[in-house]
Amino acid sequence: MYTKAGVGMSHHRNPVMAGREAVETAMKTGDIQKPDFVFMFASVGYNQQALVKSVRESSGNAPLCGCSGEGTISRGEIDESNFSVAVMVLSSDELRFINGMSTGLKADSAGVGHAVANTISPEINSDTLALFIFSDGLTFNFDRFLNSLEGELNLDHLLPLFGGAAADNLQLKQTYQYYNDDVISDGVSWALLSGNARITWAVNHGCVSTGVEHKITRCEENIIYEIDNKPALEVLKEYLTGDEIADWGKAVIHLTLGFETPGHMEGYDDYMIRFMPTKDDEKGSVTIQTEVVEGTSIWMTRRDYEKVAGGIDRLASQIKTQLGESPAKLVFQFDCCGRGKVFLREHQKMELLNNLQQQIPDAPWLGFYTLGEIGPVGQANCFHNYTAVVAAIY
Repeated sequence: MYTKAGVGMSHHRNPVMAGREAVETAMKTGDIQKPDFVFMFASVGYNQQALVKSVRESSGNAPLCGCSGEGTISRGEIDESNFSVAVMVLSSDELRFINGMSTGLKADSAGVGHAVANTISPEINSDTLALFIFSDGLTFNFDRFLNSLEGELNLDHLLPLFGGAAADNLQLKQTYQYYNDDVISDGVSWALLSGNARITWAVNHGCVSTGVEHKITRCEENIIYEIDNKPALEVLKEYLTGDEIADWGKAVIHLTLGFETPGHMEGYDDYMIRFMPTKDDEKGSVTIQTEVVEGTSIWMTRRDYEKVAGGIDRLASQIKTQLGESPAKLVFQFDCCGRGKVFLREHQKMELLNNLQQQIPDAPWLGFYTLGEIGPVGQANCFHNYTAVVAAIY
C-alpha cells in the first residue's frame, strides 16, 4: 500500500500561471502523474475563480478542498504576500477523501453543521480518521456549527476536526472557500478522511493575560454587547493605542480576549484565546467566533514571543513523541494570522518554522495563516485563536 504526496507553491501574479506552476511543482516533488485529491490555500490578490480553475485543470480535475488565507506555509517557506498559492496533491490506495461544501453560516451556522452531518453520516465507518473544515472566518459561529454537527452524527467516539477559518490578508472584508470548481463565501468547504493510517496532533498558543478580570454583562449568541456593564468597545479602548482604535484590523491583531479554559481541557493553557473579527460602532459590540454566556469572566490578552517560541518547541516534541519510529506521510499546519508578519519578523517566523519542521523531517507539509484554528484538545473538538494546530498523518 502506498501514499504519495507533493506540495507546490507559486508567487506568480497571473492566476492561471500560478495555479499551473503550483500543481506542476507538487506533482513533480510527489512523483505523481494523476492526483486523487488536492488541498489548496491561497491569498486574495488573485482572481479566486480563475486560480481555482487553473489548479483544477492542471490536476486533471481531481477533487479539491481549501480556502483563502492570510498567507501560505510549506516546508521551508512562508509567504504572506497578496500573491501566493500552495497546493498538496495526493495519490494513495490507503487514504480516501470525500469532500463537499455548505453555505449560509451567517444566517444559520447550526444549519450548516446539520447539512454537513447529513452528507458525511453514511460515509463514516471504522477507518474514518478526521474531518477537515475550512470555514468563512468572518461569519462562523463554531459552537453552533459543532453542536449541530456532533448532535446529528451522534457518534460514540470523537471524530477529530482539523482546519481553519478562511482569511483575506487582514482586510476583514470577504473570505473564500474552495470546493472542486466552486468558490464561495459565508460557507464551509470540508473533506472527510478515511483509510489505513493514523493521525496525531498538537495545539499551542502564545498569549499572556494583562491580569485584570472582566465580566461579560450582556451578550447574545456570539455577540458581546457589554463588559462590566459598559459597551464592549468602550472597555476595549482602554487597552488600545490611538492607532489601534482607528484601525480595527490592527487592534484585534494586538488585543485578544482570554476565556478561562474548561476543566476537561486540563493541560492546555490557562486561557482559550478569542479573536474579534467584527465590531458594531453604533451598538458598541464585538463579535467572536464561538458562543458566549452572560456572567462569563474574560481577560485581555496579548501575544508573547517567548511563549510562542516555547509553545512551538513543545508542539514539535509532542508530535515527534506520538509518531515514535513511524514516519509522517503528510503534515498540515493551521496557524493564526496574528502569529505572522504583524507580530514576527521574517527571520523569527522562519526560525520557528524550521525548529518545528526539523522535528518532523521529510514529510510533505502544507498550511496557511487563518482567522481561527480548529483542532481537538483531549476528547473535545475546539476552536482556537492565536494558536498553531499541527496534524500529522502516519
